[in-house]
Amino acid sequence: MTAGGGTDDMSRTVLEMKLRERNQTLAEFVEDAERFARRFGEPGTLSVRHLQRLISGRKPDGSPVGRPRPATARLLERMLGLEIGELLSSPDTVRGSAEDPDAELRQRLSAARRVNADVLTLLHGQLSSVRRLDRELGASTAHEEVATKIRQIARLRSHSLTSDVRGRLAALLAEFGTLAGWQRLDMGSVHDSWQFYEQAKAAARESGDEAFEVHCLAEQAFVLIDVGETGSAVDLLCAAERQARRLAGRLLRAWLAAAHGEALAADGQRSASLLAFDRAAALLPTDVSAVDGPYVVLDPVHLARWRGHALARIGEPEAVSVLSTALSRLDPTFTRAEAALRVDLATAFVAMGEHEEGRAHAARARALAVEIGSVRQQRRIAQLIASGRED
Repeated sequence: MTAGGGTDDMSRTVLEMKLRERNQTLAEFVEDAERFARRFGEPGTLSVRHLQRLISGRKPDGSPVGRPRPATARLLERMLGLEIGELLSSPDTVRGSAEDPDAELRQRLSAARRVNADVLTLLHGQLSSVRRLDRELGASTAHEEVATKIRQIARLRSHSLTSDVRGRLAALLAEFGTLAGWQRLDMGSVHDSWQFYEQAKAAARESGDEAFEVHCLAEQAFVLIDVGETGSAVDLLCAAERQARRLAGRLLRAWLAAAHGEALAADGQRSASLLAFDRAAALLPTDVSAVDGPYVVLDPVHLARWRGHALARIGEPEAVSVLSTALSRLDPTFTRAEAALRVDLATAFVAMGEHEEGRAHAARARALAVEIGSVRQQRRIAQLIASGRED
């Protein structure tokens, strides 16, 4: 039995149509909803009986069922990528709106008008939740959620008539866009990654905060590094650092200096790379918890991990001690970071002739990369093996 409880292809609501597309029974969808709520910290709940009523639009006595509680509405919206009003409408109504561009525009303008401080706070909370999911379980698990939110926020922004709200939605869209760009890079899709960064830069320009644009530019440089355009990446990050001196806080400036250091190491510029990391250490504030502007992850442990990566790239023996210390202090929820760090350790150990240690770290890195679907780290391991340095 499908979501509708029968074989009739006609759906009473868009919600029922969406469940049919998932090819799930109501009980299976409710189980998925429970897992989704736990994973993302959503307070909404859903039962099979309630879901049946929402699909039919009627209570057992025949009276209209009405809208679900706000928490349940948010849960359904996040899972299915549509607003609750659209989910509870009939497919014919939705098709009619699509055929009537005036009605569709009015609907989207109305939705955008409802974006207020509470909605923006909710959207930021969703971004925080999906970031946590991404760092623990990887892009293969979290990317679809991010892509859905990008479509939703882009639609709200493009129909918002309030400059302040529109700017804040644009900043949020830039943040989701940079996350999506990094995810696609980790999944091995450099073209898709580049396009997400292009979209993020466009949104950042509308945010009214130049720091968001600088951050998008800097993250896009890592796509250049991955395709071998290291000189271009160095130039881009050098310009980003200069631009940030007059507008960004110390945390973002430290992050930019470290990013510049990685690009310089990839380009074979040893001395300039080490100087960039010294600059990053000097800029890093004591309190890294207060984020005013673009979201970056940088503290003494992550800076050491990043410096160790550069040291391993340029063949410095010091890489092993720096990376080993960073690994011992790394928050275990940063699964992708651990995989990358272990690839760096494998590279550094093998460069020193410690092949057994190198193989151990490479094996653990490979297991983590496969677990989270990190094509990028799997490729790095394959290149290490193909080079004959990890025999």
